[in-house]
Amino acid sequence: MANFTTSGFLLLGFSAKPELEIFCASLFLLLYLLALAGNMLIITTTSLDDSLRSPMYFFLRHLSFLDLCYISVTVPRYLYNSFLYRGDISFWECVFQCFAFNICADAEMAILTLMSYDRYVAICLPLHYDVIMNVRTCVHGVAGVWVSGVISAAMHTAATFSIRFCGPRIIHQFFCDVPQILKLSCSNDYINEIGVTAFLAFVAFLCLIFIGFSYMRIFSSVLRMPSAEGRAKAFSTCLPHLAVVILFLSTAAFDYLKSHSNSPTVSDILLTIMYTVVPPTFNPIIYSLRNKAFKSAARKVFKRNKAYLC
Repeated sequence: MANFTTSGFLLLGFSAKPELEIFCASLFLLLYLLALAGNMLIITTTSLDDSLRSPMYFFLRHLSFLDLCYISVTVPRYLYNSFLYRGDISFWECVFQCFAFNICADAEMAILTLMSYDRYVAICLPLHYDVIMNVRTCVHGVAGVWVSGVISAAMHTAATFSIRFCGPRIIHQFFCDVPQILKLSCSNDYINEIGVTAFLAFVAFLCLIFIGFSYMRIFSSVLRMPSAEGRAKAFSTCLPHLAVVILFLSTAAFDYLKSHSNSPTVSDILLTIMYTVVPPTFNPIIYSLRNKAFKSAARKVFKRNKAYLC
């Protein structure tokens, strides 16, 4: 860490044209408000309604809180810079943003893995579900999610900012993105970061293997169900989760592994949005707003609060 300095970075955002940048910022503001509304709805409903006390909704509540943190790390700062026509960010702000973003990204992967295990036990071992997924297991699982996120983020951030920076500190992104920061390094100073990234990629690969194995067992059990309605219900809860995992992992992995040019293309921008903004915004729709039990509980909570206020 001897190479730390107080000078900052310049975030270029999406466009050098003010009109286009304002348009992008307005779109991000809309997505941010949707993410806030959807995730707050899930947190409020699962906290107040007694019918949503199962481990699935417990994990979903924590996923929604995590998604709120995830999108709030990057988007508000981008909105601030865009609407005020500025792009500067101090060194320590960039360090904090990188650290917080990595906590949320790594914890997101961990909790998605935990949720796949919950679905596996619920469908493949239904008679043992209450014993295996007890309160202690759920609490320890969520605690492990956050601890693993903090540890991996600390390793990633320390390795990233231990490098020496050469040339203009211009980041071709709307937040302090690790692949873009590494482009500013002198020669091979980022060799430690490569080692950390390889280790975290290996951990993510193990999570993906575990999720894949879980869903192979789940689909095998679902296809043996005699009831068509039961199969449809099981698939409706499992397929959206699997789609979220694939989208999140594939876009993030591709962004980290591909070469980055000095002038980001439209595909680069869309790729970044797909793993930074889309999951927190659309997870509420995928997981809950299509769920009849959740919608019924949400209506009861709103009616109860309306009656209380009256």
